[in-house]
Amino acid sequence: MDADVIVVGAGLAGLVAAHELTSRGRRVALVDQENAANLGGQAFWSFGGLFLVGSPEQRRLGVKDSFDLAWSDWRGSAGFDRLEDEDAWAVRWARAYVEWAAGEKRSWLTGHGISFLPTVGWAERGDLRADGHGNSVPRFHIAWGTGTGVVEPFVRHARQASRDGLLTFHHRHRVDELVVQDGTASGVRGVVLAPDGAPRGVASNREAVGDFELTAQAVIVTSGGMGADHDIVRRHWPERLGTPPREMVTGVPAHVDGRMLGISERAGARLVNRDRMWHYTEGVRNWDPVWQGHGIRILPGPSSMWFDALGRRLPEPCLPGYDTLGTLKHLRTTDDIAGYDHSWFILTQKIIEKEFALSGSEQNPDITAKDRAGFLRERVLGRGAPGPVDAFLREGADFVSAPTLEQLVDRMNALTDKPLLDAAAVRRQIEARDRQLGHTFSKDAQVQGIRNARRYIGDRLGRVAAPHRILDPAAGPLIGVKLHILTRKTLGGIQTDLESRALDGEGRPVEGLYAAGEVAGFGGGGVHGYNALEGTFLGGCLFSGRAAGRAAARQTA
Repeated sequence: MDADVIVVGAGLAGLVAAHELTSRGRRVALVDQENAANLGGQAFWSFGGLFLVGSPEQRRLGVKDSFDLAWSDWRGSAGFDRLEDEDAWAVRWARAYVEWAAGEKRSWLTGHGISFLPTVGWAERGDLRADGHGNSVPRFHIAWGTGTGVVEPFVRHARQASRDGLLTFHHRHRVDELVVQDGTASGVRGVVLAPDGAPRGVASNREAVGDFELTAQAVIVTSGGMGADHDIVRRHWPERLGTPPREMVTGVPAHVDGRMLGISERAGARLVNRDRMWHYTEGVRNWDPVWQGHGIRILPGPSSMWFDALGRRLPEPCLPGYDTLGTLKHLRTTDDIAGYDHSWFILTQKIIEKEFALSGSEQNPDITAKDRAGFLRERVLGRGAPGPVDAFLREGADFVSAPTLEQLVDRMNALTDKPLLDAAAVRRQIEARDRQLGHTFSKDAQVQGIRNARRYIGDRLGRVAAPHRILDPAAGPLIGVKLHILTRKTLGGIQTDLESRALDGEGRPVEGLYAAGEVAGFGGGGVHGYNALEGTFLGGCLFSGRAAGRAAARQTA
C-alpha cells in the first residue's frame, strides 16, 4: 500500500479528514489536481462565516438561541420531502450537525485556535413565516482570519504531518478513476499534470505528462462541487427555479469542476438530490478578477430597494438578505423578466457606507489579517464605505451613482443592451416607500424589517443604516448596482451514512469508500435540503471531514 488512506481533494474537508487520520498515526496520501498554492480550496476564499447556536457571542449581544429553535429553522428551510429515499440520511446528518453547532463545535474550533468577531451576523432572515425558511435569530459567526483563518490550522497540521512522514502531498495529480476490487475501494488512478506555478485561484494547465496509480486501504473523496462549470449547473438546473440564466458570474475557481461526482458514481456510489443547488442573486463582476468570470457576492443589509430588470420593486420575501432561493425563483419564473439575467439595487451613500459587505477573504483584508484595530477603525468608527466596497463603487462595472434619480436611471439604462427602466415608474415606487418613514408605524414589509433589525444591537451598531428616505438629498448621492446570478454551491451529491461511508444504489456502503464536504452534499447527500441557513458550508466541510477521517481511521486500525 502507498498509504493507509488516500484523500482526494485538498480543500477544507480533505484537510480536516487528513488531520483526523494523521493525528491517529495513519499514513495519508493527499491528492489534488492543483498546485501547492491552492491548499484549502474554496474555503480559503470565503468570508469565514460559521453557524453556531447558543454561543457566548450571541448571549453577550442579548440573542437567545437554542437547539430546538435552530432545528425548527433548519427543518423549515430544508423542506426534506424524500425521507424514504434521497433524504433518508440527509435528515439524520442535519440533526447531528445542528446538535454539533449547539454543542461541541465552538470548543472544537477554539481548540484549533479559531476565534470569532464579537458581532454575530443575521444572515438569511427568511421567508417571513415562523415555520418556514430562515434564521429566527442571528447565528452567522465570522472567524477572525475569514475563511483563510479557518483553513490555516489544518494546512499547518498537514505540513507538519508531511515533515513527520505521515502525509504525502501529490499536487498536480488528477484522479480519473476510483479503483474498486471485489467491492472494496483500494486506490485511485489518473494522470500527472504538467507543473504550473499559477497563483492561487488562477486556472492552471491540463497537460498530462504521465500516469499514476496509488493504493490504500480506504479512499476519501473531498473534491468539492460543480460551481465553476456553468454547463453542468444548467444541466441540473431544477424546473422549480425556472429557466437557467444565459449569463452568470462565477463564485468559485475553475478547478471546482464536479468531475469526481461522475467518477464516484462509476465506482458504485449513489448520487442524490442533484437538482438542489445554491446560487446567489446579488453577484457583481469583480473589477480585479482572479479567475475567469470572477464574481463577488454583496452581503447586503436590509435597506437597499430591489428592482427587477423592468424596474418593478421585488415582492416580499425577496428582500436584501432574506431569502436567497426564493428571490432566485421569482427572478427566473416570472414570465416577463425570466429572459433577463439581472436585477437592480437602488440605495444611498448612507446605506452603502453602513450596510454593504463583500463576501471573500480578499475583500475583507482587516478581518483576514486579524487586524482588530483596523476593523474598529474601518467599520465602526470610520466614515465612508469600507475600502474594498469603495473600490467597487469607483471601479466596478456594475456600479453607477448620480445626484438625482433621473440621472441615476439614465446611467443604469446605459449598462444594458437597451433601456428598460422608466424613471417615473421607479420614482413612484421609491416615493411610496419613503412615505412609510414619516411615522413610527408602517405597512411596508421592508421598512418593518429595517426597524426590527435596528432592535438588535449588532445590526444597529455596524450593519443597518438609520432609516431614511432614499430620495433625501442629505443621504446621497444615489447608487444603482446591477446584480447578476452568482454560481456557488452544490447541495446534493454522494449519499453517505453518518460515518461518511459512500452508499451504493441499494443503500449499502461501498467498502473502503468515504465522501465528505460539498461532493457529499456536505453530508448524507444533501444536509441542507432545498435551502441553506448560511454559515453552514464551511461547517459542513468541517463536520463531515471530521467524521470521514475518524471513520477511516477506525477501518484502518
